[in-house]
Amino acid sequence: MTTQHDLSRATAAGPRGGASPGRGRSHAVPRPNEGVWPGLATPPVAPVKARVAESLFRNAVRSLPVRVIFPGGARIGAGDASSPVMRIERPEAFFARLGANSKIGFGESYMVGDWTTTDLPGLLTPFAARLSTLIPPALQRLGRRFAEARQPAAEVNSVEGSRENIHRHYDLSNDLFSIFLDETMSYSAGWFADDSDDLVLAQERKIDGILDMAAVREGMHVLEIGTGWGGLATRAAQRGARVTTLTISQEQKELAEARVAEAGVADRVQVLLRDYREAQGSYDAVVSVEMIEAVGVAYWPTFFATLDRLLKPGGRVGLQSITMPHQRMMLARNDYTWIHKYVFPGGIIPSVTAIEENLDAHTGLHVAERRSLGFDYARTLGHWRERFLSRWDDVAALGFDETFRRMWEFYLGYCEAGFRVGYLDVFQFSLQRKPSFVPGAAS
Repeated sequence: MTTQHDLSRATAAGPRGGASPGRGRSHAVPRPNEGVWPGLATPPVAPVKARVAESLFRNAVRSLPVRVIFPGGARIGAGDASSPVMRIERPEAFFARLGANSKIGFGESYMVGDWTTTDLPGLLTPFAARLSTLIPPALQRLGRRFAEARQPAAEVNSVEGSRENIHRHYDLSNDLFSIFLDETMSYSAGWFADDSDDLVLAQERKIDGILDMAAVREGMHVLEIGTGWGGLATRAAQRGARVTTLTISQEQKELAEARVAEAGVADRVQVLLRDYREAQGSYDAVVSVEMIEAVGVAYWPTFFATLDRLLKPGGRVGLQSITMPHQRMMLARNDYTWIHKYVFPGGIIPSVTAIEENLDAHTGLHVAERRSLGFDYARTLGHWRERFLSRWDDVAALGFDETFRRMWEFYLGYCEAGFRVGYLDVFQFSLQRKPSFVPGAAS
């Protein structure tokens, strides 16, 4: 099994559909093309680990409100007729992947069709609710110490490493993202009004919310760290601010500039291909939406010190970050998971405590205000997943294959389940200087 995966090469460059289907019911789903998805076509050979994984899986599922159905009709799980169904299509391959590495194998086995379901987020939600207890703690520690893969050195978030990590996700295809995102091209949690399920309005409300956290208004010079496709910079410019926005994605830069020009605010927005560590200047406000997840634990001190360095006295930072509980973050911060391998290389989600500790240790800033949008993110991801699946023909026309479809569906469903049960949250923070802080005196 390879430890890295170049999505841009393995999806858009290869043939759609993958490979020839196997024989019989247990091989009903086509397997991936080995040349396009290296390491996926053939399950690992690990009979002892597979038996252990099967025993743990069966024991865990017995108490979950799901139904797991095996070839031949055998069933396990505590679910009833209304519960989500997981069909194990290829049991030997499923348990071999799960035994080789549970944090990667479960998702990979969905990608190749070892198991299927008609309600992915519904199925994953009870798993996410008991994620920390499904496997006994002693075995979790043993796995982390001896069995499971570690982050490849190439994915460390140095300046060069960050560019490559971002390239592997955000440079997949602007057309791909435009298919499942809304017209604001916001790739982050929306903020829904109670009486509305309109994603565009939710994204506009989110953008206004983070701009308000930074107190952005007319006449200000605003720095944005993480451009996306220009939606926030455009909104800030429409408030009368001048915006300098930083991205390390060439694909995003080009489309952001085109969208800014189309919105008629190109004279007030400058898009720079620049790492946050290379930023210079002094700004009335700094905003950053769901970019910190790509920074990495080792670079959190640098990131927060950079915010402090670039912010003028009296200015505010609007920071939006996905978070997870601190204890879980501490346990998982060195893990190498399916999400790292296939979606966000080098990523790590901070906890609120980690954010506050880094602010206290490396800046004169503190969290003055916060709001949670966790359940709103579950709704946002549901919109994205439904739109992605309903427009799959358009995605396939770009050159993406069936393995990519299952990968992207698993990614969106997995994240939606995490936000549904509170395993993940997302906060908008207003960071302000402590009343007693003297600029330049931070350690």
